[in-house]
Amino acid sequence: MKYFNYLVLALFLLVGVSESSAQQRKFGLGVIIGEPTGLSMKLWTSPSKAIDAGLGWSISQNQDDTQKTRIQFHVDMVQHAFNQFNTTARVPLYYGMGLGFIGGSESESSLAIRGVLGLAWEPEYTPMDVFLEIVPALEIIPSTSFILNAGFGFRYFF
Repeated sequence: MKYFNYLVLALFLLVGVSESSAQQRKFGLGVIIGEPTGLSMKLWTSPSKAIDAGLGWSISQNQDDTQKTRIQFHVDMVQHAFNQFNTTARVPLYYGMGLGFIGGSESESSLAIRGVLGLAWEPEYTPMDVFLEIVPALEIIPSTSFILNAGFGFRYFF
């Protein structure tokens, strides 16, 4: 009888997971590794649009070749194109724009306009996504400079 209960529980969990996908659950939270490294969040606002945000730390070089650690927060609006690849898997290409704030004790804070280009994989029957993105950005405050961020990560959708 004990094994039967475990079997019923396992089947219940499998059925529950099989009915889920990253897009059916609207809010995802996970990790991004790269520039910046930290937390990643995604909130689906429609079947093809989402708000993508992150909070992490960024390590950059000072003019005197010393490293500085800065906190970075960004929010992007992204559009997903699901039919770009001839595959049965859900592999959307996504793109969009947003804003980034970078601050730290060693330097002035800055504000940047970000462009986002990424590729995601949403495994079938699993409420998660795995993503890779490249982010060119233009710092506009306090001075103008070009930066390039990139990251790899995953999110679990609740």
